[in-house]
Parts: sequence; structure tokens; C-alpha cells
Amino acid sequence: MSDPTAAPYGHVEHVPVHFDDLDALGILHNARYAVLLERALTPYWAEHGVSFQGGPHSSPDVFHAVREFTITYRAPISGTGPVAVHFWLEHFGTTSARYAFQFRSVDGHTLHAEGTRAIVRLDPATMRPTAWTEAARTIAATLLRPAPVPA
Repeated sequence: MSDPTAAPYGHVEHVPVHFDDLDALGILHNARYAVLLERALTPYWAEHGVSFQGGPHSSPDVFHAVREFTITYRAPISGTGPVAVHFWLEHFGTTSARYAFQFRSVDGHTLHAEGTRAIVRLDPATMRPTAWTEAARTIAATLLRPAPVPA
């Protein structure tokens, strides 16, 4: 990534690593990657009107649960300061979605970790999967990774 604020698809959000995110070795604790991913996703969706601002949610699409989270650690994040979180959607189905993500240095040269996060939209009354709204589909389209062009 030559321009750390741009990506050919998806979005890059710079998220701060704080002192309390570090483990005893001074590197980002493994459990904090999920939190930092959430902190990268939240402002993107909030800028598009999907948030928990002022208490209630702004859209029924906010009501979803993480079904799966996978991560592979490549190089530790040492100390505090910003990290670039590049995320995109690999899939946006009827009731579920699958993000892919990378944690990179702000200059884009070091890949710290990569993985996926699958979510399912739930009906708050039944706690059963339910369809995304058209508004969510429109926003999600901005994050979808284009299909590879066959050679």
C-alpha cells in the first residue's frame, strides 16, 4: 500500500493503540485486535448513518452478532500509536456478511495481522437471522471487494 489512507477496495481506518492495549511484553495483546477492528468499522458505518449515537440505534442493521472471527498474526505491533486497519467485505448475503481485514503499519509496509469476521443480522424480537435492509446493502456495496478478473 503506497498511500496508507487509500485502498483499491474497502476502507482504511487509522486506529490508536493505547498503553492499556499492550501486554507485559509491550506488544498489542492478541485479544485487542478484535476490539481495534470494531473501532475501525464503527466510524465507517456511523459516517453512513448506521450507529448507536445517543443511546438508541439509528438502523435495524446495527443489531447483529459475530458468528466467527479468525486472525493470523504476522508481526507484533509494538508500543502505542496509530495502526492502519484495512477492511472490506468478501460477502454480503441475505442475513450474513463476511469481512476480511489487515492490520498494517501506518506507512502500509508492515503486515501485522490478517483475518476474517463473519456477522449475522438478527431480529431483536426473535434473535433469529433476518434480512439486511436495502440501506445496508447500499452501504455494503461500497466495501465489497471486486471479483478477480479471470486471466
